[in-house]
Amino acid sequence: MKIKDIIRVSKANIIQNGIDEKQDVQISTDTRTIKEGDFYLPLKGATFDGENFIEQALEKGAAGAFCTHKPKFETNGKWILCVDNTLDVYLKLANYRRNQLNCKVIGVTGSSGKTTTKELVASVVSEKFNTFKTPLNHNNEIGLCQTIFEAPDDTEVLVLEMGMRGLGEIEILSKCAEPDISIIANVGTAHIGRLGSRENIAKAKCEITKYQKGNIFIAHNDELIKNTVEFKGEKIFYSIKDVKILEKSTCYSKFEYKNNIYELNAGGEYNIENALAAINAGLKLNMNVTEIQKGLAEYKSIEKRWESVNAGGYKIINDSYNANPESMRAFVDTIFELYDDYVLILGDMGELGKEEVRYHSELGQYINSKANLTKNAAVISIGHLSKNITNNINKCKTIHFDNIDDAVNFIKTNIPISKQLFLKASRSMKFEKIIEKLSLKV
Repeated sequence: MKIKDIIRVSKANIIQNGIDEKQDVQISTDTRTIKEGDFYLPLKGATFDGENFIEQALEKGAAGAFCTHKPKFETNGKWILCVDNTLDVYLKLANYRRNQLNCKVIGVTGSSGKTTTKELVASVVSEKFNTFKTPLNHNNEIGLCQTIFEAPDDTEVLVLEMGMRGLGEIEILSKCAEPDISIIANVGTAHIGRLGSRENIAKAKCEITKYQKGNIFIAHNDELIKNTVEFKGEKIFYSIKDVKILEKSTCYSKFEYKNNIYELNAGGEYNIENALAAINAGLKLNMNVTEIQKGLAEYKSIEKRWESVNAGGYKIINDSYNANPESMRAFVDTIFELYDDYVLILGDMGELGKEEVRYHSELGQYINSKANLTKNAAVISIGHLSKNITNNINKCKTIHFDNIDDAVNFIKTNIPISKQLFLKASRSMKFEKIIEKLSLKV
């Protein structure tokens, strides 16, 4: 971006003029990686204030910097632009960059499955278009802006994941991204502790269409979404009911959808549903079926999302990237359907508010209600809340541990390596440590 455009878009007050307002610069928010000629935009958080590093940024060769108050040190020859809020400016500049790119933007959100859906969409559309996507789960305001700025100039499709913790947050992301196609993977109970009800969660998720540029809306076939979304463009709703499943295993699915057959290197009906969002996005970008089939077939699960690993001789499916009541039920449904000799290792689900005990208890009751939960199966729970899962199961062996170390010691001593292990918990539980500790030789 040229400095003159940065000044115009940010509507900043010029505290100090620099050398050349037509100079091309890149926006940097981190003095650790800033390069000579970059323009420094300091962000603020609960425990840090980027403005404390303006002088350091200029010393490293930055062409200028934003601030919210006039610096007390010499800034000769550097641009100093004063604004009320640097995050607001970051979002405005990212929006300007988004429109500079002249690409199609696909926005993806959902209570669960949004990262997987984003990855599936990117895998499909990359078969035809130069595609850039949100890395990992960088789905807040800062992550969205970083993704837009990192997108190469030749990007044709930009796939942006949008997360939220409360009402109004996705609206901010929508205003910045102006999606051409918006996708809502589902509306569940994630963040219900903050928002109070699924109705409020649906309202928050449907904010994705608030500043939508294009006229395509793709979402899970949920009456709550249908009754909540305010969008006048084309609406496409998908469901597992639209699919004929031909083959399935832990890490593979083959299914028929709209008279075409697709293969996916992932198990579980919820992964098939996520794939339907990607198929419909590809079709709306005028991709042919062969391209979409290839894109799905080449999809690779990201770390901790239905990840197949081997640790200490144990075969493990690790899906501990995140967890909420809906994703937990979908996870165990897949296992119930395909196995009768396994160990479920379940941890706490976070951010469920005042009803967190009830949600964990209901999951235990749900597991216990499954007719094919045989005596060969076992459930291990780890964590303060997850004991309410195993407390409500009596149809198979259960045991609870307060911490991972005790659980791993029990597994090594009592669980034969012939047993398949399935891991699911919120990220805060750090279940990857189970794999690390099982891998260690005694």
